Amino acid sequence: MSCSDEYMKGGPRLWVVATPLGNAGDLSPRASGILTHADVILAEDTRRAGLLFKRLGLERNGELLSFFEHNEEKRLPHVLGLLEEGLELALMSDAGTPLLSDPGFRLVRACRERNIPVSPVPGPSAPLAALSACGLPPLPFTFLGFPPRGESRMHRFFELHRDTGATLVFFERKSRLVPALQAARDALGDREFCIARELTKDFEEFISGSLGNLGGLDPDLRGEITVVIGPARSNGPADEAEVLRLVEQEREAGGKPKEIARRVAERVDGWTAKTIYALMR
Repeated sequence: MSCSDEYMKGGPRLWVVATPLGNAGDLSPRASGILTHADVILAEDTRRAGLLFKRLGLERNGELLSFFEHNEEKRLPHVLGLLEEGLELALMSDAGTPLLSDPGFRLVRACRERNIPVSPVPGPSAPLAALSACGLPPLPFTFLGFPPRGESRMHRFFELHRDTGATLVFFERKSRLVPALQAARDALGDREFCIARELTKDFEEFISGSLGNLGGLDPDLRGEITVVIGPARSNGPADEAEVLRLVEQEREAGGKPKEIARRVAERVDGWTAKTIYALMR
């Protein structure tokens, strides 16, 4: 049974397909089958999508239709019409998982409102890839997309997340990276950060540092950039109330009690996983 036979069920459906960040080997067999057999492929950039198909050696059954930030609203009626005709559509972005700072949210929402099936085809995701390898606490985390332009707006943007206790993940363009980190420093204080550059590509690089010391940062980093900023540093041993607050927070993230205790211990000073586990019982 092929991937298309197994997963493409016939009838209208929107497939939200994750594609490689850079390394072609990261495209899953399931994603490959769906992209090959979909009736229409919605692509953020049809030229780049065509090159990706060529690089991956994929033949496609359907047409490529441009679907990007500035034409999403205009395209929506036409795309919904295709789905209501019974076609299967695959939504892809330039790289990674669609909707994460890429177009598609309005379409997915409109499909749900019309009871048109929407199925994810999971795979590469820059925020998760950066979190998995940067060495900063992965849970809880908040993905922020792209920060806004303007110093005051950027400061407010980070300030809203100052007291959440979460690791912050966002995308940034190289020309705005240093101003964004400076705004984060002013709003959040001195925290650890990691710049994940060119993930899964030949020049992949992880650059760790502290917001309080940005002087040595190269202002001309190239490539696709994902930034991870760790939670606030502790100013001494946490008290019992703070530990219990974090326990409740981690319980919402799921896991067994011992695993929750271990995650909380990674976030506070002066407590071991064993003592936290005893406090939970």
